[in-house]
Amino acid sequence: MSEIVCIGWGSLIWCQKALPVAGAWQADGPALPVEFARESKCHHITLVICERAPAVTALWARLDVTGLDAAKDALQKREGCQPRAIGWWSPDGASQHPGAAIIGEWAGPRNFAGVVWTALQPKFGPAYRTPTQEEVVAHLRQLQDCERDTAEEYVRLAPRQIITPYRAAIEGELGWTPTGLI
Repeated sequence: MSEIVCIGWGSLIWCQKALPVAGAWQADGPALPVEFARESKCHHITLVICERAPAVTALWARLDVTGLDAAKDALQKREGCQPRAIGWWSPDGASQHPGAAIIGEWAGPRNFAGVVWTALQPKFGPAYRTPTQEEVVAHLRQLQDCERDTAEEYVRLAPRQIITPYRAAIEGELGWTPTGLI
């Protein structure tokens, strides 16, 4: 049987927690429209799929799971989210999340049995919307103490290959350049 893999572009890469990653993250994943466009519960800004963002090459890793359902459960537990926030693809079908078609085109020729990814929506404050670049920079600038430290760490540790317009603005305005190994 073919393998089940997870696609990642943010904290999954450096902080898997209990996600059963088998081996190293690979840098040749699908090209997805990802941007710093979701305000987390802790007020830092995370990377999510944004349909109008330029595509960047995501990363992927094999999962040590028994099947696609186990992969979905493992990713949901790691993310602490609802099941509806987990995207998935298999040769037999896919979830209706943004990026599913692109991921399927990438995964099919590799003969993967399944793929999972975090499919959280863009969100800023209480509204499910994509914030502007200016809003993101202003938001990050006003954070203080632990919240600022957490936000800066997330931006700096994001994989170096995830080069987005918002990241360039954050680097230019706040000096938060990449420090991650990948």
